[in-house]
Amino acid sequence: MPLTDPRWFLAAGAILIAMALSGTVLRRLPLSASMVYLLAGVALGPVGLVLIALDPVAQAPVLELLSEIAVIVSLFTAGLKLRVRLTDRAWWLPVRLASISMTVTVGLVTVVGVTLLGLPLGAAVLLGAILAPTDPVLASDVQLTHPHDTDRLRFGLTGEAGLNDGTAFPFALLGLGLLGLHELGGAGERWFVVDVVWAVGAGLAIGALFGTLVARLVIHLRSTRREALGLDEFLALGLIGIVYGTALAVGAYGFLAVFAAGLALRRVERSRSGDEPSQEVASMATVGKDEEIASRPQTAPAYMAQALLGFNEQLERIAEVALVVITGALLSAIGVTPVVAWFAPLLFLVIRPVAVVLGTVGLRLPLSELALIGWFGIRGIGSVYYLSYAIVHGLDAPTATTIAGLTLSVIALSIVVHGISVTPLMRRYEAVIEGRERRRAA
Repeated sequence: MPLTDPRWFLAAGAILIAMALSGTVLRRLPLSASMVYLLAGVALGPVGLVLIALDPVAQAPVLELLSEIAVIVSLFTAGLKLRVRLTDRAWWLPVRLASISMTVTVGLVTVVGVTLLGLPLGAAVLLGAILAPTDPVLASDVQLTHPHDTDRLRFGLTGEAGLNDGTAFPFALLGLGLLGLHELGGAGERWFVVDVVWAVGAGLAIGALFGTLVARLVIHLRSTRREALGLDEFLALGLIGIVYGTALAVGAYGFLAVFAAGLALRRVERSRSGDEPSQEVASMATVGKDEEIASRPQTAPAYMAQALLGFNEQLERIAEVALVVITGALLSAIGVTPVVAWFAPLLFLVIRPVAVVLGTVGLRLPLSELALIGWFGIRGIGSVYYLSYAIVHGLDAPTATTIAGLTLSVIALSIVVHGISVTPLMRRYEAVIEGRERRRAA
């Protein structure tokens, strides 16, 4: 189907306008925007208008690029939302979820893949790495609503989604290595030293370094010389590009680097502006005083961070529309895998909760929060990326088709069941939190 077909433009326009007009309605219903995008993708795929005819194996390079862009934009956004000091004990929750819970999830999925799905060990490990990360793109309804939001549940889920898209990489490479598609070393020493220690550490260091340097440079130029004003969009994209490119050039994990860059930029902002509400800076900018606010030493850091966050959130929404529509079209092309009827409930109701419980031992979380963290392990665009990455790096067609069908089916079911449940569950959670705060104030 040529891209100049008028139905492309009609479909895209209809979806975007419909979502713009129905946004407030969806917030009142047990529905999510991602569910609508998914259905639109199915309708545009082979079972509908045949406007999108993609094969997850044949078009893997294109899917890898598109999902990669969506994930790095979302990870930078997640980093900018996390304003808590790195020394704060609140970080224990997302770090444990992205490390211990991630490892447990990969391990349990591997066991299921070998024993119940009949996959080779390498393919089962790869499946675990593909499905273990929670999604930073689709999980916005359970993430922090603004940088000053310190809610433990939202902070934990946001931080986990920001970290585990990078921490899943070693397991994906391990799976490929067990399939003979990646060098692991005689006893796995190369994998541990290069793919775990070096790639994780260097990725975080590169992001922290460039995020800090760029933030300090921009703030200095704006507050002392009234230069480098405006064009914050280019600043965001430029920082993402430099950080991601540098990380890839030295064999580090670009996802972790981009997330760390967002964290570093926010850390610089907090060190300069303290607890000044970024919302106040944003409202001041709307009355025609952009350059004044952006260049004033007291407000320049917060203005910069808020401008970058606002732009990235817009990019994130656009990426969500495109990738979820494509996911729906892919599912339309290959169909729902029958085994997802038992595999998805096992993943959502057993594997994820068990991994969360084991990962949070000693943190003494209330049962209600533990249950919600266990439930909201939303799968999405990150899984599409790892799937495409594996196919591009030599995964054989039969195995790729099997894993692709299961992955896309799990993503679709996750979008539906988590989308239906997010509104009532989060409303109930927020009501409990508000009641707890009122009792403390009384």
